[in-house]
Amino acid sequence: MNEHEERVKEKINEELILQALKEENIDLFREEFTELHSYDQAKVFMKLEKEERSKVYQYLSPEEMAGLFENLEVEEDEYEELLSEMNPSYVADMLSHMYADDAVDVLNELDKDQVVSYLTIMDDEAAQEIKGLLHYEEYTAGSIMTTEFIAISANQTVRSAMYILKNEAPQAETIYYVYVIDEEKKLVGVISLRDLIVADDDTMISEIMNDRVVSVSVSEDQEEVARKMRDYNFLALPVVDFQNHLIGIITADDIMDVMDEEASDDYSKLAGLSDMDRMDRSPLGAAKKRLPWLVILLFLGMLTASLIGRFEATLNQKAILAVFIPLIAGMAGNTGTQALAVAVRGIATGDLEKESKWKLIVREAGTGVITGATCGILVTFIVYFWQGDLFLGFLVGLSIFSTLVVATLAGSLVPLLMHKMKIDPAVASGPFITTINDIISILIYFGMATLFMGYLS
Repeated sequence: MNEHEERVKEKINEELILQALKEENIDLFREEFTELHSYDQAKVFMKLEKEERSKVYQYLSPEEMAGLFENLEVEEDEYEELLSEMNPSYVADMLSHMYADDAVDVLNELDKDQVVSYLTIMDDEAAQEIKGLLHYEEYTAGSIMTTEFIAISANQTVRSAMYILKNEAPQAETIYYVYVIDEEKKLVGVISLRDLIVADDDTMISEIMNDRVVSVSVSEDQEEVARKMRDYNFLALPVVDFQNHLIGIITADDIMDVMDEEASDDYSKLAGLSDMDRMDRSPLGAAKKRLPWLVILLFLGMLTASLIGRFEATLNQKAILAVFIPLIAGMAGNTGTQALAVAVRGIATGDLEKESKWKLIVREAGTGVITGATCGILVTFIVYFWQGDLFLGFLVGLSIFSTLVVATLAGSLVPLLMHKMKIDPAVASGPFITTINDIISILIYFGMATLFMGYLS
């Protein structure tokens, strides 16, 4: 089936689903809807009106709805709206059928009173499991891990381990890795599903397990966890407490969500947004997200304007100096943003942890000197041939050289300092560093112009 036929089939399925909801034909709805993948179900579900969604809650069991809800891609504040459409008992039952980490993600977006209400009427076993995850700090390994894993003992045979695996597999989030614990539930090894299958039934687990286990601490930052999983190419990572007790695992699908979330968050900050601006957001909602940074940058821009005002006497003596303000400020912003991107990427990927930060600073300083010297010499000759004033050309060229060196250093130093202060380096956003470099470039340019005014013709 080609791509066009697949699109036609998907459209027909949606039309049949909508028709079934309109006609209240539960059999046709279930026949078409339950054949879809959970992700496709979620996409169709979010296109429905409130009245149509209310029928879906009647036609799907809480367990079926759980799979759909795990694949929803909605804004944080939309979870509360969707849950309010359902009967509280239905919601509690649905959450208890979701993987614990996914249920926690939903509950974290609700008021504490709502969370308590749902946990009270939820199945006791599921409620206890979810409560155990809710107290972990957000954006840590504990907040994204799941407790639905399979653990076996080192002093049992492969035959008994396979028996446990078959019984617990339906509830586990992944079975590709089976973790080995001792009598105190401390993590001592790991064994792959493949190794279990090919091993002799009477072989002891301790003989075939890998005792060099890569794990993460429950308090470790989720970005560090994502980096470790990427480096080792694991499908899952065990999570341990400070005494090395196995308390959960983090799976590849959770890490993909983390990477997407972190990338969106960093991109938003680099663009000067408080968070990612969705395409379906209303003009008022989009404005609310963009205004905080814009207001900050407005005041910084006013500072730049006031600085230029302080050099009014210099401008009155040599008005041509104003022509080169956009050039110098623009070059400072561009080179600062380039250095910023290199530094933020190095921090995000962990490359800077493997090499000296001073090495980056020295390299960026050298880059600033080379690019500044090249651009400065070019501008000197361009201004000379244009205006016929060699010293004016020299002044603009020297200003660009100094500005590019300082702006490059600022672009690399600011995110490094923020990282050292435990602040997200992406906060040193493009607009922010550009405005700071504007101020620096104006001070350098007019400072030199004022100092050497007597030499200008």
